[in-house]
Amino acid sequence: MSKKIFFFDLDGTLLNSQKKISEKTMDALKRFTDAGGYFAISTGRAIDSAMDVQKELGLYFKGTFLIGYNGGQIYDCAKNELIYRAEIPFDLVKRCFELAKEHDVHIHTYTDDHIITPDNGECMDYYRRVIKTPFIVTDDILSELKFGPSKCIAIELHDHDKMENFRKEVSEIAPDKLSVMYSNAFYLEIFPKEAGKGSAVVRLCDHLNIPIENSLAAGDEQNDISMIQAAGTGIAMLNATDAVKKIADVITDADNDHDGLAPFIEGAI
Repeated sequence: MSKKIFFFDLDGTLLNSQKKISEKTMDALKRFTDAGGYFAISTGRAIDSAMDVQKELGLYFKGTFLIGYNGGQIYDCAKNELIYRAEIPFDLVKRCFELAKEHDVHIHTYTDDHIITPDNGECMDYYRRVIKTPFIVTDDILSELKFGPSKCIAIELHDHDKMENFRKEVSEIAPDKLSVMYSNAFYLEIFPKEAGKGSAVVRLCDHLNIPIENSLAAGDEQNDISMIQAAGTGIAMLNATDAVKKIADVITDADNDHDGLAPFIEGAI
């Protein structure tokens, strides 16, 4: 087959509700990559968390890339190296944390190997049900950062109006430098404008010299929209939000719990 690349969101897309990949979907992935296709996990998670999923599920294919922080970092698994990093300037990190405190919304950010947070409460417990990255609790966030982080995330489990008020204010502090969007009902992602899952599609296709029309991307949430729009074929899961379905080229016939992606992976071989 001609050189192709398939970009996959994890939660709600490649993974089922038990955070696993079915045998049928795994078999399709193996045959796609064995045929020369490139495999890219594109997630809002940190790279180390994506690596944990890769290790747990055995997603070791030739030509695998990990895209973390909603396109903020791109990692080449074959070379074991980061090939792209976007950073939030320190002054904007500080302002985001100040606004979160004013709105009483949990927020944290990341180094390459730790979560950095001023609050170890209910929201951190909820987040770390799946994300096992170790964390540091400190009020002096900037002292733990050697470089600008690729993402901050705000979490509010009970009061969406409070989160929405926070979102509106954060969106206004540097609209030319920050993207602010929900990745689910409880998580608000804050990341550099130059990043984004869609930008990662273009960057990685350029890096691999793959025509954009030979790229496919699948997702289910708002932070997947740019990726689905950027790819040659944009796929919305049956279980995706209406906004995602509206912009996709195609919608799967089955959801993430019933091998919705398998026919599309097989069709790309």
